[in-house]
Amino acid sequence: MTAPLNHPLPVLDLDVLRTFVAIAETGSFTTAANAVFRTPSAVSMQIKKLEDVLGRSVFSRDARSVTLTNDGEVLLGYARRLLSINREAVSKFIIPDIVGVVRLGSPDDYGERILPHVLKRFAQSHPSIAVDVTIDQSKHLWRRMDDRTLDITLITNSYKTNMAGAEVLLTEPIVWAGAKGGCAHLREPLPVSLWEEGCAWRAGAVEALGREGRNYRVAYMSAHTAGQRAAILADLAVAPLPRSFIGGDLMELSSKDGMPDIGTYSLAMVVASDASAPVRAVADHIRSAFELFRETGKF
Repeated sequence: MTAPLNHPLPVLDLDVLRTFVAIAETGSFTTAANAVFRTPSAVSMQIKKLEDVLGRSVFSRDARSVTLTNDGEVLLGYARRLLSINREAVSKFIIPDIVGVVRLGSPDDYGERILPHVLKRFAQSHPSIAVDVTIDQSKHLWRRMDDRTLDITLITNSYKTNMAGAEVLLTEPIVWAGAKGGCAHLREPLPVSLWEEGCAWRAGAVEALGREGRNYRVAYMSAHTAGQRAAILADLAVAPLPRSFIGGDLMELSSKDGMPDIGTYSLAMVVASDASAPVRAVADHIRSAFELFRETGKF
């Protein structure tokens, strides 16, 4: 359907886009209906309305599955951005005067790489909320939440770990990182740089090496991402890192380089059950930041 040039383009309904995203993420009209608190028939009507407005089919449906069409894939990116912008704009005007202190925990890797960007934007929209950040290992951050010394925390966990009560923000592969042009991965035994015990990346890497029977030695150990990167860039060792951390002078090493597959990990968020308005505002802001990252690869 093409709108006449002398008529304004139709406006997309945010409630309909929210339903559309829920279906795309769950792969089910019924599950999405529960998520958006509507009946399956109401959800079907919303999608029909959306397809009528766009003049395109956004889902391919059969008896067993629901998948996005090519047009649906394109729309999904726009829908996520529009919903994120809407949430940010509404928060700006409805809760601009919230005052308080939020105690936020984060593992070192994300505390160094991501939180500065996220919190800078949060400070612009919520200048009266102070955020106190604690950097620690995920297992200790869990304990701090139990002790109620944190209001909200990010944690990293392997796919095998029980994450009850945590909201998964991101799941991605853990890969082997080496220096571009380096030869550390060719040495025997393999020199590996690892985090301390309890790190999801360490656990997955050690398990992968054991499964392949690869001889290795811990050549470098640090609890800080900067230290890990220094060891890799100096070609002293290889190290397990999330794929999104690879770039610049770091390169991903694969089975072609003799490196075993590690698997995936998840970054999740835990929010106190009795979260105050400032805590909920921080949680919403973090959700929006990761929605943007999943769509664009940037924070």
